[in-house]
Amino acid sequence: MKLNLKSGKQVLLIITAVLFWSCGPEKQEPSTTTQPKGRVVTPEADLSFLNNLGEEISSLKIAIADLPDERNQGLMDVRTMPQDTGMLFIFDGDAPRSFWMANTPLPLDIMYVNSDSVIVRIYQNTTPFSETSLPSEAPAQFVVETNGGYALTYGITEGMRIRF
Repeated sequence: MKLNLKSGKQVLLIITAVLFWSCGPEKQEPSTTTQPKGRVVTPEADLSFLNNLGEEISSLKIAIADLPDERNQGLMDVRTMPQDTGMLFIFDGDAPRSFWMANTPLPLDIMYVNSDSVIVRIYQNTTPFSETSLPSEAPAQFVVETNGGYALTYGITEGMRIRF
């Protein structure tokens, strides 16, 4: 079989075009599931808020932060959290505590709780990313963080108790 120069150039052009198109960037299929950006809270226990009569007024599914690294990270970089979810920080004993909102994009309610399970201080709807210190103003062994507005929604006040 004899190829003329013109048909050889056409074949070469077709081969080059096919190689060019096949080596181009792959098309990405759109994702059918959207992953939330940031960290995700994984609950591992339940916590209840009790009124002054000891009756449960609300409950949360909580992640527990009882190790130094977990307590330091807290809810930093968590962008969304279900309304019935929160975090419980557990310390070794009662002491003055102070939290802040650095690297925390959600407004939170922060509740300081003493070793008798009594809520001693509540900060409501804290400012995301704020580096302002939020002190317990009384010794606390536990800290509960919820979505901002949770305490107001359920009528949770200082002097009430928690159970977990």
